[in-house]
Amino acid sequence: MNSSVDIKSLTSAELKEFLTENGFKAFRAKQVEDWLKKGVTTFDEMKNIPSDLKEFLKTRCYISVAYIEKKLKSRYDKTVKYLFALSGGEYVESVVMSYKHGWSMCISTQVGCKMGCTFCATGKSGFSRDLTASEMLAQIEAAQRDLDIRISNVVLMGMGEPLDNFDNVVKFLNLVTSQQSLNIGARHITLSTCGIVPKIYELAKLKLQINLAVSLHAPNDEIRRQTMPVAKAYPMDMLLKACRDYFDTTGRRVTFEYALISGVNDSDENAQELAKKLKGLNCHVNLIPVNSVEGTGYNKSDIKRQQSFTDILTKSGTAATVRRTLGSDINASCGQLKRNHINNKEDK
Repeated sequence: MNSSVDIKSLTSAELKEFLTENGFKAFRAKQVEDWLKKGVTTFDEMKNIPSDLKEFLKTRCYISVAYIEKKLKSRYDKTVKYLFALSGGEYVESVVMSYKHGWSMCISTQVGCKMGCTFCATGKSGFSRDLTASEMLAQIEAAQRDLDIRISNVVLMGMGEPLDNFDNVVKFLNLVTSQQSLNIGARHITLSTCGIVPKIYELAKLKLQINLAVSLHAPNDEIRRQTMPVAKAYPMDMLLKACRDYFDTTGRRVTFEYALISGVNDSDENAQELAKKLKGLNCHVNLIPVNSVEGTGYNKSDIKRQQSFTDILTKSGTAATVRRTLGSDINASCGQLKRNHINNKEDK
């Protein structure tokens, strides 16, 4: 990574302090910030700042940029999948989806992932590094420029485990919601985690008003440990207690992500057991027909199984819906585009 100052990861106060400490007037910080908000990718684009400040910024700072390496557009809906190239030759994936309420974007928080969930393509590529707050912002800015749209909702559910990159993710959340940056409301942001319990408690203390989505994917520890190594460190009872406490602290309902895998976790008995586990918890279950990932041997549950599972949960008093599939023709789940791109480069 670049050893100079990551200017887009600075808060307003930090940018003002940085410039004044180096002999520039405080109001210059607002000018620089305004240009960064417009999504400039070079300091030369900052037209109303003096040449000495511009040269100083070129020497001491850098602007994080996500370059579009590859772009796939769905034939069936408006879903767009990006493979972004970052500094250092790393790649991450993001997905832009169109809903009635506006444009939503799923972004990555790490290059790769350490968690090793067996149904996930990202983990099969290993882990390289954390993303900075500015690299998370850069994904949104790049998509907005390319599609000429405004992203209104953000989901941290791409490559990586957000709570494993806690400090950078929290900085991103503070920046992306600020008026000086993209000004996206906290309640329009969802953070998805596989369930790192201590970090859920830390996040709750911040009371950020974001949405928390927890990848559960099983009704009990035995099945969960087969698919999610994190379950060995944090059993379900411990995880669900953290989720109850999260709601009590923030007042924000928790969403549970549940990938329906045929013959693994999708039986009526599994649904009944899950309903008992979640009884009394203010939550919503997002049922997701599992994506086909090479090498897993997993298949998604058929429509009848999906409906039966949903009915059992809803009749028990737990809100549940099957997630609408978008971008099915472009493998819109993260991890697969990067793997294929790197494998193709290596074959040449």
